[in-house]
Amino acid sequence: MQQSAPENLISQASADRLIAAHDGDVALLYIYLQRTGSDLEGAARELCRTMGEIEAAHEKLLRMGLIGTASVPSPAAPAELPRAERQQEIKLPPAEELPEYRAEDIVRRSKEDDAFAAIVAEAQKVLGHVLSSSDLKRLFGIYDYLALPPEVVLELLNYCVSISCSPSGEGRRRLSMNFVEKEAFAWVHMEIFTLEQAEEYIQKSQQRRSDIGKISEALGIRGRALTPSEQRFIRSWLDMGFTLDAIELAYDRTVTNTGALKWGYMNKILQTWHEKKLHTPAEIEANDPRRKPASAVKPAAKQDKPIDLDRLRAALDKM
Repeated sequence: MQQSAPENLISQASADRLIAAHDGDVALLYIYLQRTGSDLEGAARELCRTMGEIEAAHEKLLRMGLIGTASVPSPAAPAELPRAERQQEIKLPPAEELPEYRAEDIVRRSKEDDAFAAIVAEAQKVLGHVLSSSDLKRLFGIYDYLALPPEVVLELLNYCVSISCSPSGEGRRRLSMNFVEKEAFAWVHMEIFTLEQAEEYIQKSQQRRSDIGKISEALGIRGRALTPSEQRFIRSWLDMGFTLDAIELAYDRTVTNTGALKWGYMNKILQTWHEKKLHTPAEIEANDPRRKPASAVKPAAKQDKPIDLDRLRAALDKM
């Protein structure tokens, strides 16, 4: 009985990423490389593509993390590797600059790709104006070059809107596609590629902005946005694990001792508590209580000697 050839399998996770990429060359090359290895010149011949098209698809697969720089994943690879193993995979990070696209190519994709057309419509809605040629190229680069799925791009757009409308912290900026592009690169570096990952990140980000707003209010900062330095101080305190109550306690001691909000002085207090692993008001009061000023010892009042009236009269009589 003839033994059948082993079946080439694509994991569900990889298939979802390939479908979301909306790029036939990328999908074809991935299947070819899984079947034959890493011969790009052979792929160009077999798939009837130019070397430029194959190299572009290969680079995109690297950015998506679907292949390594030296080898192709085994067809029998599991649907989802443990996070520790995924972090050890060698990946090609995207350059911090989107490639140049021809306007006619973008227009064609807008007509042929319903998902990208929906993204364009949503972007124009949230920005409040028709996208310029430059904006359209940026948006297409986020969708095509960074290979973010349509639903993730839509989440990205609305997240950027929420930041621009934030009454405090890093908000109060006019939303632009330049800012959206920078945030998209940040998401790629954080490996936010699915809707679930995007929603989790947005939830944590919103909580962080809420915490920063409360701390800003507790420090008496109202009617203006925090400066970048002030934001860095507050973020570092939250990263250390301090609660709002503990930060308020540090603020109280700072103002009591210096008469004003001194960021460096307050930061030193919190760093000292962090080094001592004191992060709640109860821990702080128990292990680093407020120092009471030493009671001033008043010097004893100098007592005058009693006046000798007889000697005073005698002195007066001699005058």
